[in-house]
Amino acid sequence: MLDRALTALIHRPLQSLAQRLVAWGAQADALTLTGFALGMAAALAIALGWPMWGLPLLLASRLLDGLDGAVARLTQPTDRGAFLDITLDFLFYASIPLAFAVADPAANALPAAVLLAAFIGTGSSFLAFAVLAERRGLKSEVYPTKGLFYLGGLAEASETLICFVLMCLWPQHFAWWAYGFAVLCGLSIIGRLVAGWRTFRV
Repeated sequence: MLDRALTALIHRPLQSLAQRLVAWGAQADALTLTGFALGMAAALAIALGWPMWGLPLLLASRLLDGLDGAVARLTQPTDRGAFLDITLDFLFYASIPLAFAVADPAANALPAAVLLAAFIGTGSSFLAFAVLAERRGLKSEVYPTKGLFYLGGLAEASETLICFVLMCLWPQHFAWWAYGFAVLCGLSIIGRLVAGWRTFRV
């Protein structure tokens, strides 16, 4: 829901930073892997009960996640890079609720499980649509620079990041953040199912 507006807002500074990184010899795949490593470090910090230490690592991870695509477009985008990006993104998204469950199983295990189930729905509907869109040669007019067909929804990357930040700032309310975001994910799943039903009906 917010990705399109935020992408337009940060495009210029992100592009400027990507140009500097390219001049320094940075490679998109290296940024993707480094961002994922920082994301796993954030999850570890949260699991150990240090969410405020995990927060800057989480934000740094997402910054690199934005920069890897910008660097790839300035150099040479590859299918391998697109594959790494989306796969590691989903692993990162799953790691944060799991980390909160590990930190406090009694309070957080059930809401984390509900949110992870919702993530499976958003991820599978997103990827299933992308596969069939590619088979039909469809292109996204909203996100034309993405490595695959990017079908939006109420719960996109921006909303997920905001939710994770709220969880780190107020971990005592994790259950409320998790259940609330699971509802948004559920609405996104319904929207994608409807879009797929209409798009692939013949």
